[in-house]
Amino acid sequence: MKGNFGIIALDVDGTLLNDEHALVPEVKEAVREAAQTGAEIVLCTGRGPRAAMPIMEELGLAGTMIVHNGGATVSSSDSRVISQFKLDSDKLKPFLETCRREGLQFDLNTAFDVMVEQLSEEARAVYQHLNVRPVMLNSGYPLPDGLIKMSVFGQIEGIDRVQQYWEGQAQTLQIIRSGDYFIDIQHPGASKGDALKELALQRGMPRERIFSIGNYYNDISMLQFAGLGIAMDNSPDAVKAAADAVCGSNNEAGAAAALRQYVLGQPA
Repeated sequence: MKGNFGIIALDVDGTLLNDEHALVPEVKEAVREAAQTGAEIVLCTGRGPRAAMPIMEELGLAGTMIVHNGGATVSSSDSRVISQFKLDSDKLKPFLETCRREGLQFDLNTAFDVMVEQLSEEARAVYQHLNVRPVMLNSGYPLPDGLIKMSVFGQIEGIDRVQQYWEGQAQTLQIIRSGDYFIDIQHPGASKGDALKELALQRGMPRERIFSIGNYYNDISMLQFAGLGIAMDNSPDAVKAAADAVCGSNNEAGAAAALRQYVLGQPA
């Protein structure tokens, strides 16, 4: 089966990348061949632009990236912010207090900048891997303008605990589990699905011509909006249930197989 897709929306971590955080040749080649059909390749990721751009460059492509779980849409060719969902900084304060009390690492993000209060060796390694240089904030700092995301990360037990606590409180911001060790706090209207919908409107692209692949809870809205949404086999059951079909895992180059079957029309 081959689809006539105009936009191909691809998650990065756990989808294009394997568990070693590598973009294997089979996946790289399939994405490039999909781009040659004339479809626009859109990376849709919880990463910020500086951490997503190396993936786009490794693919040999340039174009639009939906980053920060839909908090911003940017152009990789000229680092232009196309759209973004800004946070009300006052509403972040209870989340900051919880993280400080629990001793959890967190960062504050504008579309392109990452800011931290402290930087553990573990966190330093994470940022280095993502090609991100965080800005250190001085003690007693006022919250910066233009924030679109707060990311919290740590051991899974601590992340589970604060997620349960926050979800038990009345909240005006969105709590997104973007990975086993990560929680993102964002504008309630920000999601990969809503950002993809906005991009489709700008392109005049009907949702029936949108194809997407993802693997985690923050991908559900994108999978449901797309005309054809594919979940990776390494996805939680709720993500698989939200998708139209399931492909192989990220360690089996499942994204490549899905692109070849549904976009390129090659035998499964």
